[in-house]
Amino acid sequence: MTGPWSSQRDVSAQTSRLLIERAHGELVAGNVADPRLADIRPLVRDSWRRSLTSLAGPDGSPPVELTADELDRYRRRHPLAEVMDMVRSLLLPEPDAGVVVAVGDAAGRLLWVEGDRRVRVLTGEMGFVAGANWSESAVGTSAPGTALALDRSVQIHGAEHFNRLVQPWSCTAAPVHDPETRRVLGVIDVTGGADAATPQAQMLVDATARAVEGELLVSRLRARGAARPARRRAPRADTTTLRVLGRDRALLEVAGEGRQTVTELSARHAEILLMLAVHRQGVSADALGDMIYGASGVDSIRPEMVRLRRVLERSAPHLTPQSRPYRLPLPLETDAHHVISLLDRGAHRVALSAYAGPVLPDSVSPGVEEFRETVRATLREALVAEASVEVLLAYAETDDGAADEEALRLALEMLSVRSPRRAGLIARLERLEGDG
Repeated sequence: MTGPWSSQRDVSAQTSRLLIERAHGELVAGNVADPRLADIRPLVRDSWRRSLTSLAGPDGSPPVELTADELDRYRRRHPLAEVMDMVRSLLLPEPDAGVVVAVGDAAGRLLWVEGDRRVRVLTGEMGFVAGANWSESAVGTSAPGTALALDRSVQIHGAEHFNRLVQPWSCTAAPVHDPETRRVLGVIDVTGGADAATPQAQMLVDATARAVEGELLVSRLRARGAARPARRRAPRADTTTLRVLGRDRALLEVAGEGRQTVTELSARHAEILLMLAVHRQGVSADALGDMIYGASGVDSIRPEMVRLRRVLERSAPHLTPQSRPYRLPLPLETDAHHVISLLDRGAHRVALSAYAGPVLPDSVSPGVEEFRETVRATLREALVAEASVEVLLAYAETDDGAADEEALRLALEMLSVRSPRRAGLIARLERLEGDG
């Protein structure tokens, strides 16, 4: 590999990976007085302890807190949006540089994750994707989260990560401050192999953060010189999600300023609202009737829409459907769309965890059946095409994956010839062949 991430020095050789792993295991097990902890870098040791206090799990995936629509809106108004071209030019001069560069907000939520496609696919498996929370309280010790916790640049090497899923990677991160108030605006992180956590990498990431702060200041001074009136910030809108995976009576969740309401919908209302969420451009009464009832369902759909409006006027008035055509006044996010969005971002492991089951599994409405199959097929095809063997094995434990012969054979091919898990896969494939 060539470019700014090349180095003759193997930083990971400075410490014993075995020692770190054993010390980590003792800490997670509650043996906080184990003498091996004294040999771990104080920065890492202190971060591990904060991670334990915050109840961050050593094996879990980070929470993805921003849906695709929320992420797009938030990125557009975030102050670091205007300097992203500078970040790319300084840290990603080549598309195949062997690293990914992430820019997050002050809370540790990643807003941009760009760089080498192969590395993005691999790191996406552990949930290193836009919209995910990588603060210390969410995933434990990592460069972006620990840099924000300490308000200074940080490097984390391999096994020093608190979360075991992240330990194959190394990373360097530095916070970015408001050039006038010094308030933390966000964080810049570089993740990759050992070369992503060298002294040269730290100098480059630090320099990029300072250059970004300087550019922000210059931009503000120019704006003031032009005497442009400040734009008033729009009030925060409610966030509404329809949960339809693995349940027949969908939940409509509305979260606003300091409040949250959850409404359980009838099976029919869940079907109608889902179809309106899928067809955001709107549908005619005839088309919606066909989706819900099959042919000639228009006479039944109109009175049901009246009843649905009454329910939404009480629980989510901002979502009350409009007519001619039937449509929602605002886009409605569903947990099924969230799974598809995660797959698009390469977060296969997180997407599989978020897939709670088929869409409205007992529904026989034609439109719902079609969407259910679309979501199921999209998930399967993404996993078979790009997922790691660990994710494929997790998929094999689901109802869909247990009978998926192609996925099982692919997992078998990807496993090491000495893996103890091969015997179980071979037995399952033999049973499927026998049943066939």
